[in-house]
Amino acid sequence: MTTKQPLSHLDWLEAEAIHILREVAGQCANPVLLFSGGKDSLCILRLAEKAFRPGRFPFPLLHIDTGHNYLEVVNFRDQRAAELGERLIVRSVEDSMKRGTVVLKSADEPRNKHQSVTLLEAIEEFGFDCCIGGARRDEEKARAKERIMSFRDEFGQWDPKNQRPELWNLYNARVHKGENIRAFPISNWTEMDVWQYIEREQLELPSIYFAHQRDIVMRHGAIFPVNVPLADGSVINQPKASEEVINMQVRFRTVGDITCTAPVISDADDVGKIVLETATTTITERGATRLDDQTSEASMEQRKKEGYF
Repeated sequence: MTTKQPLSHLDWLEAEAIHILREVAGQCANPVLLFSGGKDSLCILRLAEKAFRPGRFPFPLLHIDTGHNYLEVVNFRDQRAAELGERLIVRSVEDSMKRGTVVLKSADEPRNKHQSVTLLEAIEEFGFDCCIGGARRDEEKARAKERIMSFRDEFGQWDPKNQRPELWNLYNARVHKGENIRAFPISNWTEMDVWQYIEREQLELPSIYFAHQRDIVMRHGAIFPVNVPLADGSVINQPKASEEVINMQVRFRTVGDITCTAPVISDADDVGKIVLETATTTITERGATRLDDQTSEASMEQRKKEGYF
């Protein structure tokens, strides 16, 4: 007699995500996987490997670069795509600025929300009918409203009142020309699930996810990184004259545009310690670290209605 090993909660989540990825591949003519080099999209890369290897992925990778992304993450993005041998498409907010489709109010305005414009331009350029993303419902209340297959109209807009039912794990990704689906395979995962999966699968990560020394200032009650180098050799986030620069041990719970992504104080320098730290936190990762989400309670929902990820 052989005894069956019960599936862990990670096995169930993994199976669901693989099923969603295969549904996208089966239903969509020209999907793309949004890959930033961050922890969530790295999990989806591993899931895609399990879903489609030894063949190639049935979709390319796409990153919308603000031009103000952390150098460690950008380098890791390129390294991981090269290791997988998959096609990586990069489109930049700076290109949209040159075309005049993105106009900043000031030179130091955060570019995070303007990724919506560049993403919609990339969707039109390549004719993508589905974008696979790493958003999770536990991140933010607007994302908690979103379906796993999230319908976007011909203008790239999300209407939370105009979404398709998803009963019995049946997903409808069919769209008319010009419309788009955003698919979220790890929508039901939590931050803890992501870190436990990274630990189980022994996934490599950009170094800024782990505790390290960094120059910071305290700004509007948040830890704000300063004097951050960019890929072109320039430095962003200069401290103000009245601010005291402190060298502190921190790590990033989430990564994004440098101007609006804050680290947290931490001594967690490996995945095991991060799992323990995550188990005791009472603030969501975006609530603790994404300054652009704190401008108003509806800031994320408004960006999503304009075409955000």
